[in-house]
Amino acid sequence: MGKFQIFTAEEQQSLREAGKILNECLAYMGELVAPGITTKELDRAAEEFIRKHEGATPAFKGYHGYPATLCISVNEECVHGLPGERVLKEGDIVATDGGVMINDLYTDACRTYGVGKISKEAQKLLDVTSNALDAAVAVIKAGVHVGTISATIQEVVESEGLTIVSALTGHGLGKTLHQFPDVPNYGTANTGPILPAGTLIAVEPIVCTGKDGIKESADMWTINTKDGSLSAHFEHTLLITEEGCEIIA
Repeated sequence: MGKFQIFTAEEQQSLREAGKILNECLAYMGELVAPGITTKELDRAAEEFIRKHEGATPAFKGYHGYPATLCISVNEECVHGLPGERVLKEGDIVATDGGVMINDLYTDACRTYGVGKISKEAQKLLDVTSNALDAAVAVIKAGVHVGTISATIQEVVESEGLTIVSALTGHGLGKTLHQFPDVPNYGTANTGPILPAGTLIAVEPIVCTGKDGIKESADMWTINTKDGSLSAHFEHTLLITEEGCEIIA
């Protein structure tokens, strides 16, 4: 299997437990997202939620020195948004990206929510990005090339007139948060590494309404669209099976 990490039945069960907590945590974030709440308040609630489960820890906190539980990215922020005093307002969109560890195994998932009433443009962005992830899940199974996943995402996004943020990709994960293989959101079908059963990948379309291109923020974590256009991010951790894939988170 080369560089792929293959998980035992026991490890897969740990991943499922972690994924269940992460799913519930991100759903809870969706309930809390509203005008007037700060990104720091969301992050604090997420950490409390995760730590109340025995054996579960926030996967992002302390990873390469990251100081928070979630990456919370608002509007033009693509990924790695650092929680702070920013107050969410009506019409914003906010991506809540997090991970949970159990038995030293990582899970990783993201959902983007609208804050109150959002524009038609923003709603389309959320719908298309989510649909691209669903389309990718539908083609994933043991024996599929990574390029087929990438091409599927690209087709859904570009057919709707939106743009892949090409510098940002999905990835393998397990004993580390980011490992082989990279899973780009654009590419050519039937190319790239072939996925074996029992491995784990994070698939994460990151899409914007403007042109491709990113820039870093002064906080050294947050990555923004270069042109200030809106960006959305949806992500699943997926366990590859012979018949398809299992959504872990």
